Amino acid sequence: MVRFEDIPDDLNGDVLRRMRTGGDSLTVSRPMDFSVVFPTEDAALAFCEAVHEDGLKLRYEQSDVREERPWDVTVTKDMVPSHDAIGAIEEWLAGHAEPLDGENDGWGCFNQQDLSKG
Repeated sequence: MVRFEDIPDDLNGDVLRRMRTGGDSLTVSRPMDFSVVFPTEDAALAFCEAVHEDGLKLRYEQSDVREERPWDVTVTKDMVPSHDAIGAIEEWLAGHAEPLDGENDGWGCFNQQDLSKG
């Protein structure tokens, strides 16, 4: 079980603490969605080509959430939601998005209980 005091005090840490408070053990792997937004469809497609690799699912669509970046790419990776792992994938995604005028726009996943703890 992940302890509150072991989670860094930043935006990702705040989300992880809320998940922990909601009963998530933060030790169970699950699909995690990372949103990356772009100003054009061409940029979104170029990003998809750049980050396509085994173990990732990619989906893009036009969205009205961010007027200046209406193309939203969702990158889904099965992983345990740890602060280090989330930070690493966000950094990797940003490295591919920024040259295309894209930026990270958050992440999310469903709460998972560790059922092996009986």
